[in-house]
Amino acid sequence: MRFITTSIMFIIIAATGSRIIAAQQSGSIKGVIVDRHTKEALAGASVRVSGTVFGAGTDASGRFTISSVPPGLYSLEVRLLGYQSFVRTDVEVAPGRSTGTTIELQETPIESEGVTVSSGYFQQSDATPVSAVAFNAQEIRRSPGSANDVSRILMALPSVSAVADNANDLAVRGGSPMENGFMVDDIPVPNINHFPVQGSTGGPIGILNVDFIDNVEFLTSGFSAAYGDRMSSVVDVRLRSGNSDKLNGKVFLNFAGFGAQSDGPLPFGTWMISASKSYLDLLVGAIGTGAAPQYGDVQGKAVLDLSSTQRLTIIDIFGQSQIDFTQKSAKDLGQRYFGLNRNLQNTIGASWRGMWNASYTSMTTLSYSFTRYRGDFSKVATGVSALRTDNTEGSLVLRSLHTIMLDRRSWIEAGAEARYEDGTFDYTSLGDVNRLGVVDPSYDISKTMPSPKGGVFITANLMPVERLTVSAGVRGAYYDRNAAWYAEPRIALSYDASEVLTLKANAGIVHQELPLILLSSGEFTHVPQPKVLHAGIGAEYHLSADTRLTVEGYVKEYSELPIDPADPTLSVVDQAVFNQRFSMHPKLESTGRAQTRGAEIMLQKKMAQDFYGLVSASISHCTYRDGLGVWRSRIYDNRFIFSVIGGYKPEGTWEYGIRWSYAGGVPYTPFDLAASAGAGSGIIDQSNIMAERYPAYHSMNVRVDKKFYSERHMLDVYLSIWNAYNRKNVAGYFWNATTNTPDTQYQWSMLPVVGIEYEF
Repeated sequence: MRFITTSIMFIIIAATGSRIIAAQQSGSIKGVIVDRHTKEALAGASVRVSGTVFGAGTDASGRFTISSVPPGLYSLEVRLLGYQSFVRTDVEVAPGRSTGTTIELQETPIESEGVTVSSGYFQQSDATPVSAVAFNAQEIRRSPGSANDVSRILMALPSVSAVADNANDLAVRGGSPMENGFMVDDIPVPNINHFPVQGSTGGPIGILNVDFIDNVEFLTSGFSAAYGDRMSSVVDVRLRSGNSDKLNGKVFLNFAGFGAQSDGPLPFGTWMISASKSYLDLLVGAIGTGAAPQYGDVQGKAVLDLSSTQRLTIIDIFGQSQIDFTQKSAKDLGQRYFGLNRNLQNTIGASWRGMWNASYTSMTTLSYSFTRYRGDFSKVATGVSALRTDNTEGSLVLRSLHTIMLDRRSWIEAGAEARYEDGTFDYTSLGDVNRLGVVDPSYDISKTMPSPKGGVFITANLMPVERLTVSAGVRGAYYDRNAAWYAEPRIALSYDASEVLTLKANAGIVHQELPLILLSSGEFTHVPQPKVLHAGIGAEYHLSADTRLTVEGYVKEYSELPIDPADPTLSVVDQAVFNQRFSMHPKLESTGRAQTRGAEIMLQKKMAQDFYGLVSASISHCTYRDGLGVWRSRIYDNRFIFSVIGGYKPEGTWEYGIRWSYAGGVPYTPFDLAASAGAGSGIIDQSNIMAERYPAYHSMNVRVDKKFYSERHMLDVYLSIWNAYNRKNVAGYFWNATTNTPDTQYQWSMLPVVGIEYEF
């Protein structure tokens, strides 16, 4: 019934929208072409709208303007002698508006004017690993099931394990979600999601406004020495700039909520701002949370051109979220606790980019992030307070990166980073029966924990012989908590075996500080930082200019992982996924280890004309060695993952998309039924730790878009159907406190959503 109602709404809105079609006013495309490394403006580049007669050249400041372009979605072909030609897809032109874009070109050693280089849709980014993948805003927006969420489209990649429909936690190559780092315009952001899990990086839904995003790059290994303190991945988000001509506006209603945004010019730059509010509390029955989640966010960006070579960028990202589990709803769902959870988070930062000459560029950033976690939970059976928290974490970061070009083929990247992180923890926990059937002690903790850290790094990118690129670097990482210095070498190799085949390899060591909330229940100055060794080898083959095939095999070796001697079979760093929080551990030992072995294959086609797609598959095995010396499967061990994303955009204003995902069932520890029934709580079977598996997960998401253009206006109406064939995927087994029996929690049922976006 819900599906029929939503479909009727979509048809009515689409039919109504057709009436606004009038004489369409053309739009324009404005942008700037810069060098990928130095950010130097590139004059004399040719920019052409693919398949049309529209085009322009860049002036001395690297800028171009293409006027009188009919509304629609286009690709831009960019060519410049001495640089790799590149095609930027999904450039949307709206009536009466100017679409802005920034395109970075990679230098090429080809110097002959007689050589013709065909345009490519994939940036050849030096010696970055095969697994590096980039998406633009339109690719994120159109992906069925992504909900305009950066993390959810990354979950379709072969590197990422399937966790749950109601969370976008990125478990990358067997690593915990706490191991991911996010950068937004060179500013570190602790978590880009609402309802953040303290000490981790996941949440149900993203904060970032996808319309503000220019590009997202996802690095799963082999990232340079400029990145540290994150063991699994780096998500590098680049925001676009505001409109430089006039004030623009947009209102929207979609899965993420409803809101508005605007952007426009400043005397020496641009600005943009947006605000949104959720309506998921109206979908409680469909998503099965048993509570009313509420959240909102505000984000903005200002760009000030201080001179032709100096630019100041300021960003702010704010989010707040709240969910209230009533005693009745918790009892109906068989939960043991009910209560209120509130979160507040904000990151503000400024970056100063200086281009001192054609060979030397610097980027200096200063930022501050603040997060507050408040919770008040009681026992369903008695109403007695069980957990009260009011924790805050802050992070002040000063970072400076310098790039020196030695010649067209070689450059040096060097810099330093200083972080002052601190946490104020105020929480009370009533002792309760844990998973072993033992009553945990009660805690009443009030403390402040400073955690200064930093690093210095240098990377040399060289081409010692023709076709071979070497990126070698080292990072010196310092952690004040235990006064430890670590040397972290990194190396990446890239060999162009032919014009269409590139062979790549990488290796590196990374350390990471344990979450402060995990360390707050004891004194752990003796506990070292966990360490991981990455190594991978693979190939990238271009079947055509817009289609590439990548294959990679990899290993990850973890050491110095924390183990709780009171529960030695537990993988401590993974517990936030199934508990949604880190438990208290008065004693930790660094004897744990883990490893992942895997192989990935991905076929990616950019939308050169009317079709795009991505097919990916991976085989992996993720294990950890517990405190008893036994190797066990980690919670992210899907073994096999397969995903297909595809879309078709014929001439006109319709677009169709589909996404199908399959993942092998992850391991779990079954209950000891007799002990659980006696305790009235889930007690694990300690003879079968992580020995059984959930059923395999699979689901289909589809989406249909229809755009309407009128003079100076654009309306986008879409129908998105999650879990289109209503597969009953198991989210987990839990002990039902109401019936005192084992029970099953399921993933989302079929969920149709109509979205509306109106630009003016």
